[in-house]
Amino acid sequence: MPAYNNLIHYSWLGGNDVFVISDGSLSQLHPRMLSELEKKILRRKQESPVLYRYPTLDALLFELKMRSNTVAAAKAMYASDVSFATFSKSRCNPQYWIRTPDGGFLLRPGVPPAVGVNDIFENGHLYAFECAGAIIIMLYKAVLETIGPAVFNYYFQNLFLRSWEYDRDIRLLTTYNLNDIYPGDVLYFKNPDHHPATPEWQGENVIMLDDNLYFGHGIGIGTGADIIAALNRARFPGARRSAFLQNLVLRPDFPALQRLAGAREAEAEAI
Repeated sequence: MPAYNNLIHYSWLGGNDVFVISDGSLSQLHPRMLSELEKKILRRKQESPVLYRYPTLDALLFELKMRSNTVAAAKAMYASDVSFATFSKSRCNPQYWIRTPDGGFLLRPGVPPAVGVNDIFENGHLYAFECAGAIIIMLYKAVLETIGPAVFNYYFQNLFLRSWEYDRDIRLLTTYNLNDIYPGDVLYFKNPDHHPATPEWQGENVIMLDDNLYFGHGIGIGTGADIIAALNRARFPGARRSAFLQNLVLRPDFPALQRLAGAREAEAEAI
């Protein structure tokens, strides 16, 4: 389970943003507009020493919705009966995906991307893949639920699923601060003394579901201690170093995704 590397560094600060959630300017935001998880994320952002800036209220709401949908996607994958497998033993539903020689999945021509992604969650018993690919699949599902199938199908054609392969329209960004994480973020538990016979357990990519609660494909839902204990059982005999949570944090570029959705909607209205 390789960690994500060579992704784009991301900072919230900078630009010409004018909406600052920490200054009390949330009067337009009614509690009924948010789920309980979204309220919790918002409260934590307001309490954070980090200054978060948003150009509009809609930008904030888009991020909250995307985070909420990422958590929902993780829980849906956990319940989907999808199996964990290395690339050599991966499998997919041949009705929608072509399994490539390297163990990846290529969307069949003519299959709408939304249909292919949804089938993984609806017919999970037909699928098996490793944890990095699972992260990308869950992010695709979250994007689909956030921007809708019409926009998703327009931008995410010719999908290929394998490890950290992903469509350029889902630009993924990294930070390195575990004090600035929220549900929906992707984190990595590293296992430095993994057994050489099982390189797939060199670490576990997880979705943060809540405070100290994570989902990692192949391990399941658990606390940080649960994830570490599972990885430690996959170390070589006599290993002394424990698995641990790295300070890598991965999340989508929320403003870029929102611009995609807005651009497509504007184009449709102009026709």
